[in-house]
Amino acid sequence: MGSESVKPGFSDILAAAARIAPYAHVTPVLRSSSINEMVGADLFFKCENFQRAGAFKFRGACNAVWNLDEKAAANGVVTHSSGNHGAALALAAKTRNIPAYIVVPEGANPAKLKAIEQAGGKITFCGNTMQDRDNAAEKIRQATAAAMIHPYTHPDVIAGQGTAALECLQQSPALDFMIAPVGGGGLISGTAIAVAGKSKNCRVIGAEPSGAADAYQSLQANKRITDIVSNTICDGLRATIGEINLQIMQERNIEIFTVSDQETIEAMRLIWERLKILVEPSCATVQAAITKNKTQFAGKKIGLIITGGNVDLSAMPW
Repeated sequence: MGSESVKPGFSDILAAAARIAPYAHVTPVLRSSSINEMVGADLFFKCENFQRAGAFKFRGACNAVWNLDEKAAANGVVTHSSGNHGAALALAAKTRNIPAYIVVPEGANPAKLKAIEQAGGKITFCGNTMQDRDNAAEKIRQATAAAMIHPYTHPDVIAGQGTAALECLQQSPALDFMIAPVGGGGLISGTAIAVAGKSKNCRVIGAEPSGAADAYQSLQANKRITDIVSNTICDGLRATIGEINLQIMQERNIEIFTVSDQETIEAMRLIWERLKILVEPSCATVQAAITKNKTQFAGKKIGLIITGGNVDLSAMPW
């Protein structure tokens, strides 16, 4: 696709699914009768923690990398990332044998840094503000002519992320809700487009940390709120909602539920205990949102996008 102001459509998600099929995993959908009983609903966990690079981000990164023409791809790709998108882009670039330059804020999750390095990404550290990230990435882009693959506003990334929901609906049809975490908005906007194109009756919900609720506040205010200082354990959800992502959410009438870090930690532990899978705090927000709002989801079939499993095992939140 072209400019980042161009919103992807359902046809772009279908094209992305075909484009990434040789490289991305088809991830499983898991169920837990005990969790279903606890919340009074039928939950379908779309386990993107089993995706390549350990997160759904590989879908969008792979789509963006393989949609570059040969001339653009030759110079490589550059991005900024708190970890998962960086690791995903580095791995996607490796599948095409091109360089990947990853700008990472100081203090990033060590497990995610290791994943970037193992995938062959060239890491540059920067300050912790979004401006620091943008500046560092732009400097590299100018020096290398690498293609900038923004972690959540790039239309090819959005389309690629939407393939997780598309796949989930193919595996678990007739869902009443699909719920996904909200950070910069790449996943929730891609999910909204995919669900609208695939199902007439499934409604998309976002789950966001109360300590980084800029998307929730932006929807309430009907304008993009960018001055929130994030304070959450969910390192993958600290990004400010993108302009294009907010527009898609508004057009699709996406509702967001906010959850506290404590509620998220409890949900994370529940998933570890009942499903026996490794998940990071960011993706446990979806379970936390359902547990917190059980009456609204009672008796419904709900798809939960479990976004990643890149956990620092030396720093468990409990």
